[in-house]
Parts: sequence; C-alpha cells; structure tokens
Amino acid sequence: MATTPQLQDRPRVLVVGGGYVGLYVALKLQKKIANAGGIVTVVDPLPYMTYQPFLPEVAGGNIEARHAVVSHRQHLKQTELIQGRVTSIDHVNRTAVVAPADGGDNFEVPYFDVVLAAGAITRTFPIKGLADNGIGLKTIEEAVALRNKLLERIEVASTMTDPTARARALTFVVVGGGFAGIECITEMEDLARAAVRNNPRIKQEEVRFVLVEAMGRIMPEVTAQQADWVVEHLRSRGIEVLLNTSLDSAEGTLKLINLPDKTPAQEFEADTLVWTAGVQANPMVRSTDFPLEPRGRVRVLPDLRISGDEGIVENAWAAGDIAAVPDLTGKGLPDGTCVPNAQHALRQAKRLAKNLWASRWDKPLTDYKHKNLGAVAGFGQWKGVANINLLGRIGLKGAPAWLAHRGYHGMAMPTVERKFRVILNWIIGFFAGRDTTQLMDLDNPRGAFVSAATPAPKPAAAPAAVPAGSGSTAAAAPKETVSANAK
Repeated sequence: MATTPQLQDRPRVLVVGGGYVGLYVALKLQKKIANAGGIVTVVDPLPYMTYQPFLPEVAGGNIEARHAVVSHRQHLKQTELIQGRVTSIDHVNRTAVVAPADGGDNFEVPYFDVVLAAGAITRTFPIKGLADNGIGLKTIEEAVALRNKLLERIEVASTMTDPTARARALTFVVVGGGFAGIECITEMEDLARAAVRNNPRIKQEEVRFVLVEAMGRIMPEVTAQQADWVVEHLRSRGIEVLLNTSLDSAEGTLKLINLPDKTPAQEFEADTLVWTAGVQANPMVRSTDFPLEPRGRVRVLPDLRISGDEGIVENAWAAGDIAAVPDLTGKGLPDGTCVPNAQHALRQAKRLAKNLWASRWDKPLTDYKHKNLGAVAGFGQWKGVANINLLGRIGLKGAPAWLAHRGYHGMAMPTVERKFRVILNWIIGFFAGRDTTQLMDLDNPRGAFVSAATPAPKPAAAPAAVPAGSGSTAAAAPKETVSANAK
C-alpha cells in the first residue's frame, strides 16, 4: 500500500463523496473542525458537485454545463480534497482505502469520523444492447453528450436520402417515466423544435420522440390527475407515451414488450436511447463493514448515525441516496424511508453536520424530519407541472408551474456564485432564445491537430520515360505536340 505524505496529520472527518451531502457537510464543518485542530477531507473522483435537477436543462441547451456544477476547490477552501474513489472502509481500524483518479497506487487514509455520502448510480437491467447503445442522464458529461448527439443527428439526417436511415436518425427514445425521464424528453423535444426551425431540410413531423414506462402511470411524485394531464400534454406535442411497456432488447432494433404478459409490442430503429429508469445506492458500501438494508443502502437512525442490529456504530454517519433514512413524516417510500431526491439530500446534509459537531461536545442530537415541499418539473420553455405542499396542496401546470420550477431550483442551487451564473443563463435565453450550436468532436479533441501534424503521403512516382526509337506511339504523341507548338 502506497503512502501519501501530502495528507495532513490531524484528526480527520472523512467525507466519502462530494455530491449534495458531501459538499454541504464540508461547507458547514470545514471551519469549525479546522479551528478545533482537525481537518475535513472529501474524497470524490470528480472535482465538482453536480446539481442533477439541472441536467435536463443542460441537455436542452438552457444552462451552460459548467454552471450546473459547483467546484470543490473554489468553495471548500479549508477542506482537504482528494480526487479518487474510496474502494473499501475498515471502520474497526478507522481507515479507508483510496484509489486515486490518476490511476496511481492505492493508499490508506486514517480518520476519526466518517460520513458516507457517495450517493447513487444509474440502475440498469440485463437488457441486450443497452450498455452498447444507451446513455444515462446522471452526469454532466452525459447531458452534454446527449445535447450534441441530438443536434448532430438532426443535421446529419437533413442530408440523408435513405428513408430508413433518416427515420432512425430522427428517432429519440427515453426509457423511464419519472421526473428525470419526463424533463429529459420534453427539454430534448423543445431543443429539436428549435433546431428544425433553423434547418429547412427537416420537417417537424419527421422527428419522433418515444417515452417508454413500465408502470401504468408516470411521475409518481404528483397526483394521478396531474400525471394524466402530463400524458395528454406530451401527446399534444407529438411525443408517443407507451405505458405498461418495457424495453426487451436494444441490439440492432429496439424491441418493446407489453407488461405484464411480456407479449411483443413495437419494434423500430433509433440512434438515440436514453435510460432514466431509476437509481441504486452506490455499490461501494458493499466494501465496508457497515450494516446494509435489503436495497443495499446503509442503515441509519433518524439522527443520521449509522446503526445496525448490534447498536450504533460510533463516529459513522450517512445521508442522501446511499442511506436508508427513516421518514418521520410517514410520507416517504413504502418501507418508511425518505424518497431519494435532492430536496432531502440537501437538508439531511445540514442536519448531519450539526449533529456531528454536537456529538463532539456530547450535546443532544436532533432527528431529521422534513415535510416534503412537493414537486416541481419543467417541460421546456413556459411549460411544466408542480405539486406544492405549503398551505394545503397547490397543483399548478403550464407557465405557473414552470416559474415555480425555476424559482425553487434557482434558490436550491448551491452557492451564491452558481445561483448568479444559472439565473444569468436564463435571462440570456429569455432574450436570445435557446442555443442550438452543436459542439463537434468533444470525444476526440486532438483530431484536428493530429491530422495537421501528420505528414501527407508522398505523391506517386511519375511513369518512366520510354526510350527514343522504341516505336511507341504514346511516347511520340507528346513530342509531335511540342514540335508543333514550337513552330
């Protein structure tokens, strides 16, 4: 095991993950822990936190990709940052093994307290061709790639003459009818409309959007009446909504089946397949000695301390999607835990930081309890749905819901600096419209340089001259021409 002398030799609060929970825990504790002689250390493979509710707007071109992330280095000034992955934790000996992002040797990091905040990853199923042909919407890189692919497919299709290839290029499929899937397909549809308006070789009716949902309804976070309205709204925009339908194969053509009898449904080709059908707790927790519940999440008490059948695990905390946090309001998941969303993660992080600091001074801890404020979703410019729980339940749709969506997430975006950048994006978009500029070759940025720096092949050697008097008419013809020109 390699050693890392750059690490500070102080009592450490190790934060595993730099997402919602990790960022806010570090923000709230870094100064207090430093003043007490310790250090907060955040380990994450990325140098930034991604505000995932903005990924559909990044994919739709409403928000600049860099503005939907928060730099760790810029905002965690008193935090020790390690870019890498925690591969295992031995809490008995208070050590974690880190694999650095640059591929170097693993090294151990000692700690006093540990906070599990590694979040969730995309949950997939063993569907043939999905890994080769699909793309998720869980990272900023996926959102950027999805935006560029949509614009590239529309541009390329505009010059295609083969109707089959043209239809395949202009077919966009999203699997998953939750918030992420609905916001993704509507933002993409809005972006496609803007791109088609700028391209006279494409007609809007040629562009096909298909939403595939295995359940009998979409968006379980809103009321059944609102969900029905959303389906009507999508279909009014030409989006095909296939309920009780599942993806059976993505190998070659997309094969859909009806549920629950699994009879064949539709079969067609599509160049773009987006998978948003759920998330699961980060599997890194399986390489720890912490107690897990059946869904693979860490078991915690309402005060966010890790606890198992043998009691509380001292100096160990967890929150967010990686933790099974009890929902004391009784409005959570069927198993009694909090819904895995940003609203809970941000508030759990703040409560965890307060409780961890209180535990240092043997002060009483406070249980996490938060009444869900509702749900807001944007469906492109001036379109959306909202279910707000303030003074009773308030249901909104259309422009008022879209404004509520932007208002809430504009306020929830971490740090004032990032709020300002995002709101400025929206103001510019209001006056200048949606940006439909495609960025080319992001996956091969050195391509142009390599081509310029590669020597051109040498020209082919000229054919050997035929000796005079050989009787070749081919050789004689140029000679006669020159002689005639000379005269």
